[in-house]
Amino acid sequence: MLRLENIKIYEDLTEEDVVKIACQKYKLDFKNVKKYTIYKKSIDARNKDKIFYNYTIDIDYNRNKTLKNVKEVNEEDSNININIKRKAETRPVIIGAGPAGLFCALILIQNGIKPIIIEQGKKVEDRKKDVDNFLEMGKLNTSSNVQFGEGGAGTFSDGKLTSNSKNPLCRKVLKEFVNFGAPNQIMYINKPHIGTDNLINVVSNMRNYIISMGGTFLFEEKVIDFEIENAKIKSIYTNKNRKIETNIVVLAIGHSARDTIEKLYSKGINMEKKSFSVGVRIEHKQKMINNSQYGNNTKLNLPPAEYKLAYHGKERSCYTFCMCPGGVVIGSSSNNGEIVTNGMSKFARDGENANSAVLVDVTPEDFKGDSPLEGMYFQAKLEQKAFELGGNNFYAPVQRVEDFLRNRKTTKIGSIKPTYKPGITLSNLQELFPNYIVETLKEGILDFDKKIKGFANPDSILTAIESRSSSPVRILRNENLESNIKGIYPCGEGVGYAGGIMTAGVDGIKCAIKILEKE
Repeated sequence: MLRLENIKIYEDLTEEDVVKIACQKYKLDFKNVKKYTIYKKSIDARNKDKIFYNYTIDIDYNRNKTLKNVKEVNEEDSNININIKRKAETRPVIIGAGPAGLFCALILIQNGIKPIIIEQGKKVEDRKKDVDNFLEMGKLNTSSNVQFGEGGAGTFSDGKLTSNSKNPLCRKVLKEFVNFGAPNQIMYINKPHIGTDNLINVVSNMRNYIISMGGTFLFEEKVIDFEIENAKIKSIYTNKNRKIETNIVVLAIGHSARDTIEKLYSKGINMEKKSFSVGVRIEHKQKMINNSQYGNNTKLNLPPAEYKLAYHGKERSCYTFCMCPGGVVIGSSSNNGEIVTNGMSKFARDGENANSAVLVDVTPEDFKGDSPLEGMYFQAKLEQKAFELGGNNFYAPVQRVEDFLRNRKTTKIGSIKPTYKPGITLSNLQELFPNYIVETLKEGILDFDKKIKGFANPDSILTAIESRSSSPVRILRNENLESNIKGIYPCGEGVGYAGGIMTAGVDGIKCAIKILEKE
């Protein structure tokens, strides 16, 4: 394969026309192209008067001589070389059917090992009904919601598949998503996303494949205890009086499984506090973000614009996270008496508002105490306080940016309408947070306004609380990815080793490989 790089395209063209232009640049005859693949596509908007797409294209090209100045690459192989040694007859148990658990199960099943996946929530189709019921009527199912259920928390988000990691397993994750129904463009666009509407179908297809190959899913069933003998896992117990003997347990439990984390701590599993972040969701008009990022002169039919911002103050850092173009802010609580928010977009990203988390780092020094669970309790207290501030009914406290900066309660909504469901309560969010978080949020919002004019628009909406961007606890594991209890594999975002769908999926694959290579 030949790789044609840095192909600048200033107008909307078909893929074939783009390949023809690439061939012209490299002095190649398009007639000799047997097949082509778009390898990368990104938007370069640094000069708003000359915005262009930047393509990298791989072509299979008929040639009888070596071509100079053209990079040769091997055709991509998504297979993973695994030295399979596992001979044990007992079936591995995976706790949690989020991306870490699903990808762990997928790799095991593709290599002849038939796992049992236990998920306290419902399968994704039924879970959506519970989520809709909560958003419309404020009736929370504590086992089936935005946090719990098949697909994990990322299913009801934007379906972002970005990662700072250069791990080749990232391509494997993307490839499998496409195999199970995700749009092919996630393989090559710079910031891929699937969208909540597509993810529901993709997750369902993954589950059906795993079942067809001999895997077992136990939905609406919760692991409540672990039998450990001589520092080895022996069996697990569920709330349906089921005992499963196993020598492998994968803890793909997600960052909201607080009672499971408490149980593991009581069983002597080594864990530690870790830094995480808390803050708010901010909403703007998507049109304003588009104008800021793209200007008004481009002829390209560009997708809704995104942003990623960071501010480094003297004491704390503040940054945007999980930006959802054309999306909504949704209620993401998993416990009664707590408010949690998140952002969600459909694949089209065609909503009126853009939203993003604006987060401030908190560290173990902020939650004193000897227990490694102190950060989790700190997180829960803020969520409970937000619930009270919102009116004790799952309505979220919201505030205009101007009022937040001036430390006054919001009394009316302006030009930007909040999208949070099930409802809102006009509030003063400075009553919710410790002062160091308030001050850093204020500094960050004003700094971001210098980068995106209108970020600090007086009518921009802040909704609280965004508190589950990552886990406040890390369950320790060794170089073989096992905890101090042999056979227990902490995996994914909930136990401190990932930060989103992509990295959670990669970690699931890594754990599966370690299990397969263990005798």
